[in-house]
Amino acid sequence: MNVDNCPRCGRLFAKNLREFCPNCIREIDKQYEKCADYLRENKGATIVELSEAVDVSIRQITKFIREGRISLMNAPNLSYPCEVCGTLIRESHICDNCRKRLEKDISSLNRQAGQSPAGAQDTHGAYRIKDNG
Repeated sequence: MNVDNCPRCGRLFAKNLREFCPNCIREIDKQYEKCADYLRENKGATIVELSEAVDVSIRQITKFIREGRISLMNAPNLSYPCEVCGTLIRESHICDNCRKRLEKDISSLNRQAGQSPAGAQDTHGAYRIKDNG
């Protein structure tokens, strides 16, 4: 039997398709139900209002959104924090400003390394490992 410690509560459990023990899974599902019920009655709620009203962390609500369990379609004011700066967003993992800054940094690093812009197939300046066998 394959056993592991639950990353949420630390209890020993028989591994299954989900990463948590059955008790934590039930608790997470109850939290989801609270969130879903609140959003059905309060479609204009923000993530902070939702979190405070149902006593579920913003991090857990964000997981529900990313898993597709909570849809943003019927919740016009619901958004979640950017993984880099915390700005509230409605799609992707990072906001436009962080994405642009990341693209700029990558482009700058490529120029410093003597490489072509991203997407180009130029291997000038690249290192190659040769099989000496």
